[in-house]
Amino acid sequence: MDITGSIRELSQETIDKIAAGEVVERPASVVKELVENAIDAGASAITIEIRDGGTSLIRVTDNGAGIAAEDVPKAFLRHATSKITTAEDLLSVSSLGFRGEALSSIAAVAKVEMITKRADELIATHYVIEGAKEISCDELGAPDGTSVFVRSLFFNTPARRKFLKSPVTEGNYISEIVDRLALSNPFVSFRFLNSGTEKLLTAGNGKLFDVIYEIYGKQITKELIPISAKNSIFSMEGFIGAPVIHRGNRAFESFFVGGRHVKSRILQSALEDGFEGFVMAHQYPFCVLNLNFEDETCDVNVHPTKQDVRFFDEKRVYEEVSAVVKEALNNRQDIAEEVFDKPVEKAAPVTKGAEPFEESRLLSMKQEILKSIESDSVYSVMYDKEQVSARRNSEDKTDRVDAYAALTQKLAQKEQEPKQLEFLSSEAYKDHRIIGQVFGTYWIVEYDGQMYIIDQHAAHEKVLYEEFMERLKEKEMTSQMISPPVIVTLSFVEEEALRRHDDKLKELGFGVSHFGGKEYAIDAVPGNLYNIDPKELFMDIMAMLASGRKMDTDELIKERIASMSCKAAVKGNSRLSLNEVEALIKQLLKLDNPYHCPHGRPTIISMSKYELDKKFKRTGIG
Repeated sequence: MDITGSIRELSQETIDKIAAGEVVERPASVVKELVENAIDAGASAITIEIRDGGTSLIRVTDNGAGIAAEDVPKAFLRHATSKITTAEDLLSVSSLGFRGEALSSIAAVAKVEMITKRADELIATHYVIEGAKEISCDELGAPDGTSVFVRSLFFNTPARRKFLKSPVTEGNYISEIVDRLALSNPFVSFRFLNSGTEKLLTAGNGKLFDVIYEIYGKQITKELIPISAKNSIFSMEGFIGAPVIHRGNRAFESFFVGGRHVKSRILQSALEDGFEGFVMAHQYPFCVLNLNFEDETCDVNVHPTKQDVRFFDEKRVYEEVSAVVKEALNNRQDIAEEVFDKPVEKAAPVTKGAEPFEESRLLSMKQEILKSIESDSVYSVMYDKEQVSARRNSEDKTDRVDAYAALTQKLAQKEQEPKQLEFLSSEAYKDHRIIGQVFGTYWIVEYDGQMYIIDQHAAHEKVLYEEFMERLKEKEMTSQMISPPVIVTLSFVEEEALRRHDDKLKELGFGVSHFGGKEYAIDAVPGNLYNIDPKELFMDIMAMLASGRKMDTDELIKERIASMSCKAAVKGNSRLSLNEVEALIKQLLKLDNPYHCPHGRPTIISMSKYELDKKFKRTGIG
């Protein structure tokens, strides 16, 4: 390439293709932009259909406001939009799309047709544009709303098309986009078809719980914890999953700001720190959270795809979100119920307190209704070169869709039925029946048709940790004197760390004085930490403080306390008396989160009488 020649202007075609590359990365980008336009148009029902991973066909049909006939050609111009007027509008923009680049970018790299009609118009506009060149604009009969057909994506940019993944993979990307759009817009009915196969149908009844049920199934939905909070800068609604729902990546974390799906390290960190102590390291929780900010407290205009967001008070957002999550987790029983045969996702399950036959019957009815409407979209537009025909839904079709939505809601409500009295409540404690200890480590307790198994080491570890953290918080740490003092030798780096964190170590209960040269005398250690070598404890803490890790002192101390508690707790293969176990359970009763040790491991699991009966083939036997 000649980089020394004269500077020349690029052709409009080249400019359009470059601009398209910023917005249209793959077929999923096209679906996102078109569906967001449909939502902005006030649609209550949207159908998305794709073929070959979206490369040969993407069709998005909605029942929204439509576009006026004279505005249709303008809609395909760059930076033409009805959603903002001045730059000041960017700080308070409420629509999903606002740059005016979507349609022009799509049309620059695909063959596009649009059929659109407003309610006050007698006839629809049919507009065809290919590779940014207008082909035709005429009139035809069609229902209110808009249908956009995108064919042969990247037909004029073969290099872009070559780097797409397989149709299956591209279809999965689109499915993820549709799921997120459905989660952020529960008042809209979404129908998604991939190569003629129904993949998603939501009721559009405004209930986020029902949308989650349709996307993730019963096993996820039954473990949801509702979230609702409001402060001076934002409100937050949605659900988090119980700690039992987790993955080794962040695929289960969905954040929305003003209805837009966003990726935010601030929100991710706040969520995960809220789950600290509830899930193990390198495990990530489930959430669907929608935050709405007051004007000018966040900026969504920082990325062409609008996935990034900037908060003007990041520290406050982080603290508030983390506190809400932690409070929600602390206010519930979180004992994992073990089953011998894990149920398949979305299979007809056995629900505690519900008749299996009734639930199976509801699922069968729902499937029959789904089959009866499977061949119809919310409304459809059939097009070929010879004719265009359109038809509205019949009343019968509407009735069937309503019935489908009602059954979905009824099934989802079954997952929100009240649960039994919490095992670790003072009211329940008097009815506990302690059976005994097995393997010198686990205690079995019977209560209300359930068998609970307590790990004595994890439970004691949690008790010690919480007691220690409470004393640290209230500045009520005690010191245990050591005689004679323990002498340790510190490196230069460790000496520097000791000088920087001397006050913190005193708060913990350490007594340290210079003994000459590089040696220091430890004459006191934190109280109530039995069976711990004082020298090992102190040197472990100094090693962490001197490690240079990017973590504040409080976090380092907290992490060390967790390890200290682990070492001080009663070990497995240790025999405890009945009185000692009763005292341990009573101590657990006082904790906000008694269900996980400081490292996220469970302290208690349960198994129902039904599961045991099933294993012994006793189901149905009196």
